[in-house]
Amino acid sequence: MTDNLRVRRALLGMPEDAAAYRAMLNHYASDPLGQGRPLDEDTLDKVLQDLSEHPSVLPYLAFLDDQPVGFATCFLGYSTFKAAPLVNIHDIAVLPEHRRHGVGTALLETIAKEARLIGCCRLTLEVRDDNPAAMALYRRIGFDISKPGGEPVAHLLMEKPLDTPDS
Repeated sequence: MTDNLRVRRALLGMPEDAAAYRAMLNHYASDPLGQGRPLDEDTLDKVLQDLSEHPSVLPYLAFLDDQPVGFATCFLGYSTFKAAPLVNIHDIAVLPEHRRHGVGTALLETIAKEARLIGCCRLTLEVRDDNPAAMALYRRIGFDISKPGGEPVAHLLMEKPLDTPDS
């Protein structure tokens, strides 16, 4: 990891942070591991507006010198089994040319540090099964997909699309 790398909470109400976050989100959406195409301007505007007003959002930016090179969108949740808050890492991405240089690790370590400070019991995230590099990173820093005691357990993301009023 380089000495010029810094990770901090993004302030989406600040124009510089909003622009950096917007750029990182669009790079992520354009990546083959995202949706493979950029987001349209209206969607980007809506995401930034909605996230800046969302009460549980925890957005992060990673900078190399003054250039954004990665980001994470996290949400504060709650573990009913632990009776404590948790942080869900909803999106996390690093620009391709900066991968495998410690940016993802720095993002995750910063998120974990801040989560501990607010009393969270764990971090959660989803990862695509065709992204072995990300899985290796997550495992290396302590994420697991096993039950306590080491017994493997499968976690599947299931979703049910909901009709929206404008559809």
